[in-house]
Order: sequence, then C-alpha cells, then structure tokens
Amino acid sequence: MNQKGETLDKYLDNHFIHRSNWLRAAVLGANDGIISTASIAIGVAAASDLRDPIVLATLAGLVAGALSMAAGEYVSVSSQTDIEKADIQREKEELEEMPNIELQRLAEIYEKRGLKQETALIVAKELTAHDALGAHVRDELGINEISQAKPIQAALASGAAFTFGGILPFIVTLFLPLKSMEYSLYGSALFFLIILGGLAAKTGGSNVLKAILRITFWGTIAMGLTAAVGYFFGVNIL
Repeated sequence: MNQKGETLDKYLDNHFIHRSNWLRAAVLGANDGIISTASIAIGVAAASDLRDPIVLATLAGLVAGALSMAAGEYVSVSSQTDIEKADIQREKEELEEMPNIELQRLAEIYEKRGLKQETALIVAKELTAHDALGAHVRDELGINEISQAKPIQAALASGAAFTFGGILPFIVTLFLPLKSMEYSLYGSALFFLIILGGLAAKTGGSNVLKAILRITFWGTIAMGLTAAVGYFFGVNIL
C-alpha cells in the first residue's frame, strides 16, 4: 500500500464512530455499576447503623449487577444479530430471485442520495458486479462493520465496566466512616460519575460539560430516591 493509502486508512481509523459499539457498552456498564451499587449502599446505610449489612448488600448488588448486565447485553445484542442475519438471508434470496428489481432498488437509493439517474445506475451495476450482497447489506439494510452487532464483545465490555464502576462505591463502604456513610457514598459516586462522563465524552469526541451534567443529574436522582426509601422505612438491619 502506498503512503497516500496508509494516510487515508489512518484518517478513517481516527473517526469517533468506530468506537461507538464498545464505548456505548463500557460507559453504560460503568455508569450503571457506580449508580446501582452506590444507590444500594446509600439505601441500606440510611436504614442501618452497622457496617456489615451495608458492605454485604453492596457486594451482592455488585456481583448480581455485573452478571445481569453482561447477560442482558448479550441477549439484547444477540437478538439484534439474529435480525441482521435474517435480513441478510432474505436479501440473498431476493438477489437470486429478482436481480433486476434489486439492481433498480439499489440505483434508486443512490439517486435519493444525490446522484443523477444515469450515474446512480452505473454505480449500482459496478457495485453489484463487485459484491451484490455486500452492496445491498450496506446501502439498503444499513448494516456495516461499525454498526454490526457483536454480542460477546458487548457482554464482556458491559460486565467488566459494571464491575469496575461498582468496585468504587464498594471500597467506600469498607473504609470511610460509618457516621456519614450516605454523604460519603453520594459525594464519591458523584466524583466518579464526573470523571466517567468526562472520559466518555473525550473518547467519543462529544461535549464534555454536557456529558458531565447529564450523567450527574440522573445519577443524583437515582441515589436520592434510593436514600429516601431507606430513610422512609428507617429499619435497623441486623
């Protein structure tokens, strides 16, 4: 490959959209890990004067949440994969049964994107000759390497990210003073969420301040409601 081709590949690899699949799963997992475990810990701390129940509940929430997150992400993305495979198979059959109609349909897609009718037909013919199924999967179904579902990758990213996020509030329950545990958990969780929001926005190339405000706002609501439940019941957990 010449230097120009290598430069072009490097430029394309730097686009933020190429990170969307794993970044979405990782941010969702870490965010859920922080908020879920911190909320559980805050709720129990609000209802208990002992450290052991807080630690136990937080650990249980961490383990269950990580497994649930990974399993849920795998099932969800697998369902998307099944749909994609079914559509691809249907497209393959249509190409075999009515190639001329499919060629015209492809040309119409390019025409709607701005090409002249004659040019659109030429492009459709050349792409069909090169890889008919690939052209229809990409341009008619909208499936490509970036958007294509990857269940294992999504499950591992979500589970690992949830565990990483959940460990942070768990550490707080182990070492910080019991008297002000609710406030320590809220403050530390908020701090972790701000860091997470900033890193995610930076990695994805989006607005950092907007991401931080969004993640801290909803995190505060979740933890606040959970704390309110603990205070409302006010049960001393043994």
